[in-house]
Amino acid sequence: MGGLVDLFQQPSFVVAVTCLLVVLALAAFYYFWRSHKEREAHDDALIHERELRQQFDAVMSSARDGVIISRSTGEIAMISDMAAHILGLNAADAVGKPMMRLPVRALDAQMHPLLVNEAFAPTEPGKSRVVGVPGRRGADDVRWIQVRTANVESEHDGTSITVTTIMDTSGLREAAEALNRSDVQFRKAMENAPTGMALVDLEWRLMEANRAFAEMMGSTVAALRGTPFSALSHPQDLQAERDQLQRLYDGHQNHFSLEKRYVRADGNVVWAVLDVGLVRYAGGAPDHYVVQVRDSTDDRMHSELLAHRAMHDPLTGLANRTLLHDVLQQVLEQPDAQGRAGVIAVDLDGFKGLNDRFGHATGDNALVHVAGVLRSATAGRGTVARIGGDEFVIVVQDDDCAKALFEIAGAIHTGLKQPLQVKRHLIAVNASLGIAMADETTVDGGAPALLSAADAAMYRAKSSGKSRTEVFDASMRTSTDTHSALATELARAIENGDLVLHYQPVLELSTRTVVGYEALVRWQHPTRGLLLPGAFLPLINDKKLSVVLGTALVDQAAGFLARVASDTAWVSLNVSADQLGDSEFADRVLSTIGRHRLSAQRIVVELTEASLVAPNTRIRHELTELRNAGVPILLDDFGTGVSPLSYLRDLPVSGVKLDMSFVAGIPEDPAGARVSRALGALARELGLATIAEGIETEAQAQFLSNCGWRYGQGWLFGVAQPAAAICAATTQFSTSMIDPLPQEDAVDSSVE
Repeated sequence: MGGLVDLFQQPSFVVAVTCLLVVLALAAFYYFWRSHKEREAHDDALIHERELRQQFDAVMSSARDGVIISRSTGEIAMISDMAAHILGLNAADAVGKPMMRLPVRALDAQMHPLLVNEAFAPTEPGKSRVVGVPGRRGADDVRWIQVRTANVESEHDGTSITVTTIMDTSGLREAAEALNRSDVQFRKAMENAPTGMALVDLEWRLMEANRAFAEMMGSTVAALRGTPFSALSHPQDLQAERDQLQRLYDGHQNHFSLEKRYVRADGNVVWAVLDVGLVRYAGGAPDHYVVQVRDSTDDRMHSELLAHRAMHDPLTGLANRTLLHDVLQQVLEQPDAQGRAGVIAVDLDGFKGLNDRFGHATGDNALVHVAGVLRSATAGRGTVARIGGDEFVIVVQDDDCAKALFEIAGAIHTGLKQPLQVKRHLIAVNASLGIAMADETTVDGGAPALLSAADAAMYRAKSSGKSRTEVFDASMRTSTDTHSALATELARAIENGDLVLHYQPVLELSTRTVVGYEALVRWQHPTRGLLLPGAFLPLINDKKLSVVLGTALVDQAAGFLARVASDTAWVSLNVSADQLGDSEFADRVLSTIGRHRLSAQRIVVELTEASLVAPNTRIRHELTELRNAGVPILLDDFGTGVSPLSYLRDLPVSGVKLDMSFVAGIPEDPAGARVSRALGALARELGLATIAEGIETEAQAQFLSNCGWRYGQGWLFGVAQPAAAICAATTQFSTSMIDPLPQEDAVDSSVE
């Protein structure tokens, strides 16, 4: 013990022990510090691993492709939710199972069964395998997937794992199939479309065309491929096509439509409507054109035919009044019209007697014959027009106009010396001619002034013995001035109410009782007495006074109906196209009916076929408005116009009036009897009311009644009388009103 104490008392020993203790303390401190650092590093590694695991799980759950990781022994170590969903598995149940025991039915691309280990076997680098697995829509549905499988070796211990990625390609496959199906459908539709279709590149060359387009061009589909589209176009229409294409290419329009001409392979020209759309890429860059070409040749010809008919007389093919005025006005507007322009007015002599003796068919033949004579005499030096009835006008424009006018007039008289043969008869057709040259007065007055001067000369020729030619001079202006003065006086008469209505009764033929009246206008002139329509109606047409007159007469007729001794009697009013062209006419009629508290059926609008040769949209609109409000519409002079059947089809007609020219010869005239019977049957078949006018004998009335004509009017039943005389007389009325809307299933009770 003493020795140990002595040892500690030695300084060197103490120092050594102290150093040893310090070293041990330092070693202990270092050990604890290192252990702490290792624990911190381990904890950080666990946290980092946990974060990586979370990130990996997030990637796996959000990835569109499925992932399966299996160990080298074949058991599944991890399967992503997407992979489980694609294969129709439960992820928790699949983990730990061998890959080959997965309950998955697999097919190869040829629909042959595959084992699971074959379906998910390793693939060559960069390549994939197409596998079919059960789809979403039942046992027969197949979901197509792309499988890539690779072995990954661990660098640490040399072990390996197998990574399998699964991509669902069903959507892409379906989209490709849908795109292919859509392409096939488009091509089938294009190939079999009745309308010409084509695909055209940006150089305006045909890439594809269908059979309808090839047939339209008189070629074949194979021959058209690669052909410049412009090579098929008519040269005169190329610029318009190029302008529209440039606007389309520049984005100023989405598509365009253009009617143009094409030249077929056989050299014939066809009209077509070209519709072009530009297909662009998603970014907006142009790709190609889609073209549709519809053959419009028939439509164009029909349109031109309608335009020709609107400007030409249907019987003779000559220009009509509208075209005549346009041509004459253009001639007079030229700076050198005086001395170079003139007019010949032609009016046939005794034409009414020819019609009465031989009938309308012979009269039409005579008009066609005269038209041929006028064309031949004019010989292309002017425009020949028929302005109505047996009246013709020739507009001549020539450097030596006076000489040309006299030559044409002489040729007309010479040509008319050749008689017209009708059966065993030779009929002489003669004409009176009036010539007027354009001068300062007629140029200032326009087409009406020059035509009026030619008419004055023509009437001078008639009064001087007929079948001759007269030239207009200043002395003839007196009658023209008188005509103008009377027209001015007529305008004041309308304002003063001097134009009055007389009423001719309309009877039901089966009962011979009055059902209504036709209102006929008269002019109670202060000095010339009572004037009939023929003395002043032409003035109304010239001065466009018909609209003012029509509205005044509607008020007058409504007042008469309010006083007549019947609550159901109706009045028909003759209405012209000018009156219907006025947009206020229908409103005025309906307001007048309302003001007098009348049934709409008691005012009947009566139209003549002559006023409806070319009804415009506004006229039809007004007629439809009136008819829909309950106002019946009658078609007057039925059977005498150029196209009565088209009027019955196109206009809102409630009834028809048989023209008196068909009534005049019955029952003795077999042709007239057959026509009257046939027209009545046609009207009844359409459910229309039927009225025959011009009945003068009991035999006519009985025949028409037996034929099914329900109503009749004429001298047999009474002439037109003033309103006061009608109201004062004792009249037997019956209720029989015209239905505004035709009843196609109605059967006339008078027809057995």
